[in-house]
Amino acid sequence: MKDGVNGVALGVFIFFFLAVTVIGFMAARWRKAENEASLDEWGLGGRSFGTWVTWFLLGGDLYTAYTFVAVPAAIYAAGAAGFFAVPYTILVYPLIFTFLPRLWSVSHKHGYVTTSDFVRGRFGSKGLSLAVAVTGILATMPYIALQLVGIQAVLDVMGVGGGENTHWFIKDLPLLIAFAVLAAYTYSSGLRAPALIAFVKDGLIYLVIAVAIIYIPIKLGGFDNIFAAAQEKFAGPPGGKPTGALAPGVNGQWGYATLALGSALALFMYPHSITATLSSRSRNVIRRNTTILPLYSLMLGLLALLGFMAIAAGVKVDNNQLAIPQLFENMFPDWFAGVAFAAIGIGALVPAAIMSIAAANLFTRNIYKDFLKPDATPAQETRVSKLVSLLVKVGALAFVLTMDKTVAINFQLLGGIWILQTMPALVGGLFTRWFHRWALLAGWAVGMVYGTAAAYGVASPTQAHFGGSSKEIPGIGEIGYIGLTAFVLNVVVTLVLTLVLNAVKAPAGTDETSPGDYTADADDLAAPGVKKELPPVTAGAPGGH
Repeated sequence: MKDGVNGVALGVFIFFFLAVTVIGFMAARWRKAENEASLDEWGLGGRSFGTWVTWFLLGGDLYTAYTFVAVPAAIYAAGAAGFFAVPYTILVYPLIFTFLPRLWSVSHKHGYVTTSDFVRGRFGSKGLSLAVAVTGILATMPYIALQLVGIQAVLDVMGVGGGENTHWFIKDLPLLIAFAVLAAYTYSSGLRAPALIAFVKDGLIYLVIAVAIIYIPIKLGGFDNIFAAAQEKFAGPPGGKPTGALAPGVNGQWGYATLALGSALALFMYPHSITATLSSRSRNVIRRNTTILPLYSLMLGLLALLGFMAIAAGVKVDNNQLAIPQLFENMFPDWFAGVAFAAIGIGALVPAAIMSIAAANLFTRNIYKDFLKPDATPAQETRVSKLVSLLVKVGALAFVLTMDKTVAINFQLLGGIWILQTMPALVGGLFTRWFHRWALLAGWAVGMVYGTAAAYGVASPTQAHFGGSSKEIPGIGEIGYIGLTAFVLNVVVTLVLTLVLNAVKAPAGTDETSPGDYTADADDLAAPGVKKELPPVTAGAPGGH
């Protein structure tokens, strides 16, 4: 590790940071709407983004600073088990091709801004809608915190902020400045800011990975040397216990497969994924994006190899999250290390902005308007959402500054367990009205309680509780992803209770949607956010799809 501040790298980093800050504030005038005082405009960019803007926005949303830092860091620490992120990003796109266009159509028709809006309209249940909203907010908070962890990792490697004995305010001042800038342009420009900045962010990331995958192996003597060094490290000392593996062992296959599948199911349950999706101008934009987003999975596979390169380069860090930033500083010229650090830093700003907007929209539409002020005007909704987006970022910042970074990562894993429990209500509701609202709520509660309790019982070398997301699967005896086990329990409870509740003719709530809403395109719909008058629907009547 180089001593002191890397001035050249810091200068390049500041240049790009200032550039995206200007872009973030200028975004307020990009495609400026006549009526800015609505969540459609501030929170969804006017639902006007085409294929390429949506592609960059979704890519910037899903492939974050956390991805850039944590995926190769996991491979640096434990080997091939960290590659689970690659198959799950391959599995997810055929899945979302089946349901995201339907969600876009019904949301555009009825002016839904959040998944909870859809759940309330589909099942006539504010309680189920509240459960989905609270889960989304809780799952998003540690995810935002991890983006700030990514920025902090880059600042640490550049030597910014002083040493461990430096006063906390001076040490964290650069992160506080980055946070303040992020908060300001998000408040001002809404979703348009990350949509524009995503072009810069993704361009930098593709550039850095393309250079890294060629330049670093040449300096290290080729991939033969890289894999040999990784194999030697994971084998451990003679007679000692292996620390990892280049390929998952037999004992780890259940954990690997269930984590990949569970993560694929959960990814587009997150509010920020849906927010980026609903900003598209047509359902065909969504369909096209599911076919071209796998290009990011190719990038992710190459990015993951950086973990092996860090081993071969002899990178030694106390915190594995610093491994890749340190690799860049050690291997690249200072000026290009600054470019790489800027890619990671901007890779944190884009998703953090979208996540805070998504969480704020959930609070505004499904807590504030549904329970606190039902007669809120569009202008009031927008004002509340802007303020809550600031509070969400403050909460994430406090989380980062007061807790160990490992805790932040493990709570993000817990968030994945939680958000997966909203899938039966959301995806199930897009295809059938058969599920009973009370059964869905009970299934959600069982999944949440089991998932949280099981994760609480997992210890790690640094934590007595919430130390991981894998545990023995009841009845099978294999180690698997807790979130997927909780999801299975959720579905079983939902199915059984639906049969019982439908048999006793329990009130099923009113479905405000109709079958044609799920396949309509932009040309068939009224202006975004404007509901057409629909014929009354008999309570509990099937939607016919």
